[in-house]
Amino acid sequence: MIDEHARWRPDDRLRPYVAWCVGYRQAGAPPIAHRGLPSPWLTMIVTLDEPLVIARHPDPRQPASKHDFLLGGLHTAPALVTHDGRQSGIQLALTPLGARALLGMPAAELASIDVEAADVLGRLAGEIRERVRAAPDWDSRFAVLEEFLSGRLGAAQTPGGLTPRPEVRYAWDRLRQSHGAVSVADLAAETGWSARHLGEQFRAETGLSPKAAARVVRFDRARRRLLLRQAEGGRVVLAELAVECGYYDQAHLARDFRDLAGCPPSALLAEELRNVQAALQGDWE
Repeated sequence: MIDEHARWRPDDRLRPYVAWCVGYRQAGAPPIAHRGLPSPWLTMIVTLDEPLVIARHPDPRQPASKHDFLLGGLHTAPALVTHDGRQSGIQLALTPLGARALLGMPAAELASIDVEAADVLGRLAGEIRERVRAAPDWDSRFAVLEEFLSGRLGAAQTPGGLTPRPEVRYAWDRLRQSHGAVSVADLAAETGWSARHLGEQFRAETGLSPKAAARVVRFDRARRRLLLRQAEGGRVVLAELAVECGYYDQAHLARDFRDLAGCPPSALLAEELRNVQAALQGDWE
């Protein structure tokens, strides 16, 4: 049985672009399928040994696929990831407004899909993966990724580099800071745009409407708090969690879990406690 895990906290320069990062290697575990859940982050996974197998993507029109170095966008439906008892890699959560700096494109171009990183980064993706795989330990692997991401950031900050519109950045930051509680009408008033124009510009940058993004932000916070409470041995009262996370009531929370996770909170909790990446993420807000 192999069960390794490690965390990496990005340095101050990368913090606006990388929310969190975990490394994991498991072997000898029971085969399992787990949900790739909607979150406020883009997904980057560099595998170390076997490829990542996605049996079902958020967009059901995308066929099942295997990936050595995956990039995935924001989504509002779960993916289904499977393994045969072995899984290993490094998963990074990228901020959607940092997609231009790190990937050279708005996050909207990856909305609801998963792609091989080589389709976005070219030959560099393969070179980075081989360097990560050749590194002897977790610290060395994280150092390779830090150098890679810092280099991408430096290139994006050269004259002519594109950045998201300030109004879109403001709207995204307000959604995150309010945990999805601010209304679209308030966002529009605060940016000075109409609700329609804000929606168009926000979707063009992130791939989600402001309303959908608020729902994902709220769900992600509730999911992580649910997992943290259970891990700490505390009693989970869904009605209390609903109020704490900005839902109208427990039924509202349950409906979002069914729509975004595809199952009720109790079933999701049982699944996520078996998922090494979920257990490592914790509450990094």
